[in-house]
Amino acid sequence: MTATEKRILLVEDDDDIADLLTLHLTDEGHAVEKVGDGDAGLERALHEEYDLIILDIMLPGTDGFDICRRLRQEKCPTPILMVTAKTEEVDKVLGLELGADDYITKPFSIREVLARVKALFRRVEVDQEAQEEGAERPIELGGLVIAPEKRKVTVGQEAIDLTSKEFELLLLFARNPGRAFSRDELLEEVWGYQYSGYSHTVNTHINRLRNKIEPTPSEPQYVKTVWGVGYRFAEPEELATSDA
Repeated sequence: MTATEKRILLVEDDDDIADLLTLHLTDEGHAVEKVGDGDAGLERALHEEYDLIILDIMLPGTDGFDICRRLRQEKCPTPILMVTAKTEEVDKVLGLELGADDYITKPFSIREVLARVKALFRRVEVDQEAQEEGAERPIELGGLVIAPEKRKVTVGQEAIDLTSKEFELLLLFARNPGRAFSRDELLEEVWGYQYSGYSHTVNTHINRLRNKIEPTPSEPQYVKTVWGVGYRFAEPEELATSDA
């Protein structure tokens, strides 16, 4: 396997879609393994190493939600791109809450799928490069402590369990206190792509992040809403005032 070639597990029961995705991902230089049911997909994901898992929600046997839940419970760090024919917002939100890194809804364009895949790979490379450059000192803001190298977060003395995208959002904010980010900027910085119509992905992650780190999520102390723009992280003096 070359440095650019990635190993991808594709769990999809629609043969036409699976063949189409495999064709284009192979053309991009990746090694794709197709699995047509959830039980076999979960088994492979748990016992073999992949660079990406593309996971349909509606599957024979174990469904995509349960696969995603199980993998994250087992601390599997592999990026997960969920694919669904459903359009209900609750399905997208549930997938993200269970630890999926991104999702895409059928029908989709191959160009968009490939862009999402490239973005996920790029985020992994950026994280690896940051680790190789040396340990970054923990960021302490108010009662919040972020350890970038260990990817650990504590509030007070309590360890907070964040998904990879929640952590990346928080780290981006904490490194840039006071700076207002639009939803499109957050999509590009954290997810690595620019597509209109996906601002709800950002909103969902912000809400989840607030529920985990904020003492009172309805009155956020750390991640502030900038009306008409997006979100920003509180400046040190604001946090000092709130701690006083």
